[in-house]
Amino acid sequence: MVQQYQSPVRVYKHPFELIMAAYVRRFPNCPLIPIFVDSEVVKEEHSDDGATVFIERRCKVEADAPRLFKRMAGVDYLYFIHKNTLDRRERALHIEVVNETFSNRVIVHEICNYTVHPENEEWTCFEQTASLDIKSFFGFENAAEKLAMKQYANSIKKGKEIIEYYLKELEDEGVTHVPRWSPPQAPPPTARLQLPLTSAPSIAIPVPTAKETPTASPTDLPAGSPDGQSNILLDADYIRRYLGDLTPLQESCLIRLRQWLQETHKGKDQHVLRFLRARDFNLEKAREILCQSLSWRKQHQVDFLLDSWERPQLLHDYYTGGWHHHDRDGCPLYILRLGQMDTKGLVRALGEESLLRQVLSINEEGLRRCEENTRVFGRPISCWTCLVDLEGLNMRHLWRPGVKALLRIIEVVEANYPETLGCLLILRAPRVFPVLWTLVSPFIDENTRKKFLVYAANDYQGPGGLVDYIDREVIPDFLGGDCLCEIPEGGMVPKSLYRTAEALESEELRLWTDTIYKTASVFKGAPHELLIEISEPSSVITWDFDVCKGDVIFNIYHSRRAPHIVSPATNNMQLIDRSWILGQDYSMVETALTCKEGESVQGSHVTRWPGFYILQWRFHCSPACSTSSLPRVDDVLASLQVSSHKCKVMFYTEVGSMTSLESSHSGFSQLSAATTTSSQSQSSSTVSR
Repeated sequence: MVQQYQSPVRVYKHPFELIMAAYVRRFPNCPLIPIFVDSEVVKEEHSDDGATVFIERRCKVEADAPRLFKRMAGVDYLYFIHKNTLDRRERALHIEVVNETFSNRVIVHEICNYTVHPENEEWTCFEQTASLDIKSFFGFENAAEKLAMKQYANSIKKGKEIIEYYLKELEDEGVTHVPRWSPPQAPPPTARLQLPLTSAPSIAIPVPTAKETPTASPTDLPAGSPDGQSNILLDADYIRRYLGDLTPLQESCLIRLRQWLQETHKGKDQHVLRFLRARDFNLEKAREILCQSLSWRKQHQVDFLLDSWERPQLLHDYYTGGWHHHDRDGCPLYILRLGQMDTKGLVRALGEESLLRQVLSINEEGLRRCEENTRVFGRPISCWTCLVDLEGLNMRHLWRPGVKALLRIIEVVEANYPETLGCLLILRAPRVFPVLWTLVSPFIDENTRKKFLVYAANDYQGPGGLVDYIDREVIPDFLGGDCLCEIPEGGMVPKSLYRTAEALESEELRLWTDTIYKTASVFKGAPHELLIEISEPSSVITWDFDVCKGDVIFNIYHSRRAPHIVSPATNNMQLIDRSWILGQDYSMVETALTCKEGESVQGSHVTRWPGFYILQWRFHCSPACSTSSLPRVDDVLASLQVSSHKCKVMFYTEVGSMTSLESSHSGFSQLSAATTTSSQSQSSSTVSR
């Protein structure tokens, strides 16, 4: 498997020329990197005007590996080819590194670039990408891969330190400024005759005064600041300021996942980072659950919940929870007086859907407060603290339908708000609490369970208790503090407000079931097809779909014949009969569109004729495997067993007029908004991704 690395943009607040003066000092060897033994120049070329310089070096690196590896490999040193291309005119340095040792077994490819900061020409940017592909290594490929990535991560950390070390060395020598390159000017003929035949004079490097030295304004924002989140690459200072300290490999995972999102969805960096942390920075696993969550947010319009959902008055009166200042670390603090809440009464009066929306609105508000506190306190705040007071908890809270609703809510929150809980303080836990914990804990992620702290009776009042997490001045009055906490005291919900059991049983929980979007499975050899009947020409068919898994090809066909419809046993339907001939029984009205996994596609088609239009999503495979596709229907059951031959789409369609097309708009998720736009070749259709 190819291991890849992508660095954030590292900004040096020094001019490019000064950075280059520091950079060249790391050759032929560098005391800060003991394993970098030596280097020799094997090729050097200069352009006629001196603007471009190409230098190729052969670098000798000590094999920092266990003795067993060295003995198997039969080498003590590794050799790399290091190519530098310096463009003084454009003020850019391009570096390319490949391995010479074991080049038939291992492929190492690294590219680095020093460029001028796009917003401040007195600053310099550094970017770095690398890939490692170990094809064979004496049967120890996995161990060699882990060792190589560990060593590479350690060397990345030293990169900026080395430049800063040599900058300090230059400063100690009195060099704080290097003039920019300028094209050489040919001297006038008369001056040429008067020049003495002496050696060229040495060029003095001017040292500016403190007033002349460019300094960074404290209000300058890094390239990857929140105001510029559309940039694919992130600034290292921005990561440290808004996201926290990450290892080089964790930074690389974040940037690579962010690049994928930029191609398919727009994602907030902190939100993306939470999913990476939830999967221990396993890129593929994080991408899978993030894609599912983004589709869920779009499907249920979660991004607009705070602005569109109006809390029922019952929740205002009887839901005993609310936000209350922040903890000692600046994390938003949410207090829930669960023991005072009539959970059975709320479920009987409101149903599960309203309670779920309430919990989702709390989580959405928590995300907003984390962003706000990050700006206020000047450090990354990505989670909140929850304080749960269990005084009054009794067997009534273990009402089975209520516990069932709680477990379903936990399932939704765990899947879509990972790593948002910093700490959960459970106070005044009664004897019945272990029973509730036994029921609930299996549904809570192990990493989340580690954040639970339980205090029985008044244990929270002593050392190691509440004061270790919350400042005394914000401890609520009902816990013995002096701060007034404006949270409803709850009480029993009047039974007159209960809904009938029949009404509760017939209620469909729309956030789990009903939605304007539908899902369909697409198999190799078994496309999913949707029939739309059009009675009048110039009608407008619009669609909006997400490719949740696999790659698909999207087609639109027209037929004057009504296809034979058979109710499918699964969410997969075929309408085009195998006996139909393309061009006779049905025709293609749009150019086929290939859609990659994770893409969000919206478009419309203006019909030219009445009849039957068929929207088709077909499995897309590489050219190498396309010749071995399964029959359309006969082998559907067989293809169901092959996960790699299955795709999944989530779609919504509607039919309207030209007027509706001009005025229509989609409420796409702010976390999964379309990022690119393209048009179909036909003038009667528009498609955007």
